[in-house]
Amino acid sequence: MTYKPPRRPQFFYTTAPLPCPYVSGRTERKVVTEITGPDADNLHDRLSRAGFRRSHNIAYAPVCPSCQACVPIRIPVATFVPDRGLRRISRANAAVEGYNMPARATAEQFQLFQRYQQARHSDGDMATMSFYDYRAMIEDTPIETTITEFRGPGERLVGGCLTDRLGDGLSAVYSFFAPECEKQSLGTYAILWLIERARLQKLPYVYLGYWVPESRKMAYKARFRPCEILVQGTWRTLTDGEAGQAPGMAADLVPETAG
Repeated sequence: MTYKPPRRPQFFYTTAPLPCPYVSGRTERKVVTEITGPDADNLHDRLSRAGFRRSHNIAYAPVCPSCQACVPIRIPVATFVPDRGLRRISRANAAVEGYNMPARATAEQFQLFQRYQQARHSDGDMATMSFYDYRAMIEDTPIETTITEFRGPGERLVGGCLTDRLGDGLSAVYSFFAPECEKQSLGTYAILWLIERARLQKLPYVYLGYWVPESRKMAYKARFRPCEILVQGTWRTLTDGEAGQAPGMAADLVPETAG
């Protein structure tokens, strides 16, 4: 008879209030829990379906009093149909190849990451990250994680997308790209690439984190239609009226997939 140690209880903690990174003038609070042990993959799967996101070995979800601006969102791969603008972005990146790599940080990635942060988020905390901070972001993972390197002509690295593998899909954690390629909408192309990757792997969903209609940089996620949102514990299709709440849905909006 094989001895099975008792499953340890899963503890959840609430963070102190901090300024909201998405909606000016508001504060955010998160519920967090550790993802560890031999059951880490299954735990992460369950938490992802419940609207949690991963950072290092921590899963988190917003629990902000009197605010429900952050809405978990995912793309059902089987029914997704790119609109005219998304098809245009695919054509604009026809010369870009995606390579699924192990979650290992490289100096080449970090140099691109630094240039992206300085160009797009120079006043943010990530702009001051060292290589060791970046390596921790990429490599500190208790689950199956990869980083997709996007390379243009001449094998030049033009983008990266950190991605978690779930039992029912792929979860886009964070993406970055060469600032001079902004007009190519590489952030959007990375999501289209993940959708096709999930299709080839027969995975039903691509998880995009949180849709925040009040935040321009997080509102773009509603353009990948049809998509599903998590409302009161149930995943359902986002309606046209709800998607219309999102500001800044311009075809040339270039996203990042953090959060």
